[in-house]
Amino acid sequence: MPIYEYEHENEGCALGKRFELRQSINDPPLDVCPECGAPVKKLISRTHMRTPAGDAKLKDTGFTKLVRRDKGVYENVTPRKGEKSLLDFNKDGS
Repeated sequence: MPIYEYEHENEGCALGKRFELRQSINDPPLDVCPECGAPVKKLISRTHMRTPAGDAKLKDTGFTKLVRRDKGVYENVTPRKGEKSLLDFNKDGS
């Protein structure tokens, strides 16, 4: 179940000014604090997203990583079969 963040509109309570609550994605957002009954609002929170570690993992998940080698020249460090490993945008417009 996801964890949602809420904030008291006025003073905090035993849960604090901001608190987290584990709810089903189908549950409606809270209007009042479950602890003290004061009005609360749901906050928009950042999510935790795992990024693949290493170039091989990037390639396996379908990403392409380009590393700048010179002005307009990039190296594809995650090439797949048939892809160029050097891209020169100055010369061939690829």
